[in-house]
Amino acid sequence: MVPLKDDNPTQTTAYVTYGLVALNILVFLYELTLSQPQLERFFQAWAMVPSELTASFGSTAAIAANPEWVTLFSSQFLHGGFLHIAGNMLYLWIFGNNVEDRLGHVKFLIFYLVCGALAALAQWYFASGSTIPSLGASGAIAGVMGAYIIRFPKARVLTLVPLGIILIPFRIPAVFFLGFWFLMQAFNSIASLGTPASLGMETGGIAYWAHAGGFLFGMVLGPLLGLFTPRAGDRYLR
Repeated sequence: MVPLKDDNPTQTTAYVTYGLVALNILVFLYELTLSQPQLERFFQAWAMVPSELTASFGSTAAIAANPEWVTLFSSQFLHGGFLHIAGNMLYLWIFGNNVEDRLGHVKFLIFYLVCGALAALAQWYFASGSTIPSLGASGAIAGVMGAYIIRFPKARVLTLVPLGIILIPFRIPAVFFLGFWFLMQAFNSIASLGTPASLGMETGGIAYWAHAGGFLFGMVLGPLLGLFTPRAGDRYLR
């Protein structure tokens, strides 16, 4: 299923959401200027590598010029290809503005970055020995989606649904669209347990634990930062 837009107007301009989209695109354009060896070194330096993060705990690497914990944040702005960044930015564009509208610009930025870092830690916890770089905005965006589903469960999402080889547009309540997305991430996360390495990072290219973890963290952090503070013109909170 491919979301196109949501039927959920905002009262403010989502400067942070748009800025995050622009920054992610700029970093990706920079990646395109690098040769393959340069890109690999760039990812090794700024993506979250679980084994390196594990090794950094309790060592002097934590206070180095480029401490490993920084990658919990820097990795959120790296992407591995056109489809990777296009999918992430589409979801951020659709769902980010409403969460930012409720939290405010500063709180939303804090919320986004913290969700992304916690999502990366969730992936690290289940694959702490992996040497595969973990990167992408999907953990942070999953946090946005987790906040969205509890704040706007009745908002409708215009979605392209495949029926055979034809894509048909439907307006689906957010609780079903995002709920289905989360269940898929949770199922794949659980399916990876007991395998030699994390399913997402080692074989499938998708960090499912970061997705599922980010979603749950967003559901918790959103209300703590004021997601449910009443405002004039509320439409879907009943």
